[in-house]
Amino acid sequence: MTNEVLAVIAGETITTSDFDAYVENLPQEQKAYLANPQAKQHFIDQMITMRLFAKLGEDEKLNESDEYKRIMEEAQREVLAQIAVREVVKDLTVSEEEIKSYYEGHKDQFTKAGTVTAKHILTDTEEKCQDIKAEIEDGTKSFEDAAKEYSTCPSGAQGGSLGEFGKGQMVKEFEDAAFEAEIGTITGPVKTQFGYHLVKVESRTESSLLPLEEVKEKIEGQLLQQKRNEVYQKKIAELKEKYM
Repeated sequence: MTNEVLAVIAGETITTSDFDAYVENLPQEQKAYLANPQAKQHFIDQMITMRLFAKLGEDEKLNESDEYKRIMEEAQREVLAQIAVREVVKDLTVSEEEIKSYYEGHKDQFTKAGTVTAKHILTDTEEKCQDIKAEIEDGTKSFEDAAKEYSTCPSGAQGGSLGEFGKGQMVKEFEDAAFEAEIGTITGPVKTQFGYHLVKVESRTESSLLPLEEVKEKIEGQLLQQKRNEVYQKKIAELKEKYM
C-alpha cells in the first residue's frame, strides 16, 4: 500500500501513515465509523484542521508559553505512567490449569438456568377458572380459544401465550406450578395476587452446565484482569514505600 499524501501544510507533508497514527488515538467507538468513506474523510479533515491550528500555534510562539509547558509536562507524566503500568503487567498470563480450576470451583456461574414455555388463562374467581377448565377438558373449547374468550390477561389475545421464561420472572405461585406441571396437561386453578390461573406448559428445558470451551475465553479474561489488579495494587504500595 502506497503512503499517499493527504495534504501539505507549510511545507510539511501529511500522509496516510500520519492518519493511521492519528486514528490509533481515537476512541474505539469512533474507529467503527472508519468503514464509511464519508466518515473517514471527516476524520481526515479533522486531523488536517488540527495540524493547521498547531502550525498557527507555532507561528504565534504559543509553544513557548507557560501554559503550553505546564500542559506538556502533565501530558508527559500521563504517557510515561501509562507505559510504566503496561510494563508492570505485560508478562502476566493465565494457565490452562488456572482456567480449569476456576471453572470447576465456580460451576454455578456457568450453569444455564432452566426455562418453561407456557400459556395461561387468568380469571377473577376460582369457580370461573374451574368452569373453563371443564370446557377445555371435555373438548368444548381448545385452551387457546378459551384464553381468547375468557382470559383477563392481555396474553389472551395470543391464546394465552407467555412465551419462554425462567425462574424469577413470574410470581412464585405461578412459577412453582409452571416448573412442576406435566408438559401438555392443564394445571390449576393456581391462585396468585392477580387472580386464578389455568396453566398449560408446552415445553421445558432443564438447567445445564455450559461446556468449558464455551466459557474459557471469558474465564481467562476475568482471571487476567484480576491478576493485573493485584499486581497493580501491589506495585502502588511498593512505589509509595519507595518514593513517598
